[in-house]
Amino acid sequence: MTVQKSYSDESVVVFNRGPVKCALKLSGIERVVRSVEITPLPDAPQKVLGIINYHGELIPVINTDFVFGLKNHLLSANDLFLVACTNKHKIALVADSVDNVHEPEIIKTKESLELMPFAEYISSITVFDNDIVLINDIDKFLSLAEFELISKLIKTIK
Repeated sequence: MTVQKSYSDESVVVFNRGPVKCALKLSGIERVVRSVEITPLPDAPQKVLGIINYHGELIPVINTDFVFGLKNHLLSANDLFLVACTNKHKIALVADSVDNVHEPEIIKTKESLELMPFAEYISSITVFDNDIVLINDIDKFLSLAEFELISKLIKTIK
C-alpha cells in the first residue's frame, strides 16, 4: 500500500540557482528533468537561453542567472530544468538543485520587495530552515508579447 501525501494550494517547490533560493507553487510545476541540450534561438529576449524539446513540444528555457542578476554559469549535466506551466504556456527554469515541497509562511509580500533588482518575478518571501526563500510568480517570467515573439522564432527554425 502506498501512502500519498496531500499538499495545499500554497505548497511550493524550493530550488537553488547559485546563492539564490527560490520557490514556485507546486501546482505550476509539471516536472523536474535533468538538463538536456538547448537549441539557441537567435533574436530571442536575453532572458531566454533557447528552447528544448519536451515530449515533442518546443518550450523556452529561462536564463535564471540573467533573471536573478547572477554571474552567468555554464550549463552542466548536473543542472536541472523545472518544467512549469504558466496561465498561457510552458517554460523551463534552470536550477542547480531542487529541494523538498514546503508549506510556506509568508513573511513579506511583494510590496516590500520593490527595491530588489528582480522584484518583478517575486510574489513573496518566506524562510525555510533559516534560509530566505524568494517565492516566484511563474506568470511573470515571460510576457505574452515575449512568448509570441518566441513562438514566431520557433516557426522559423522548424
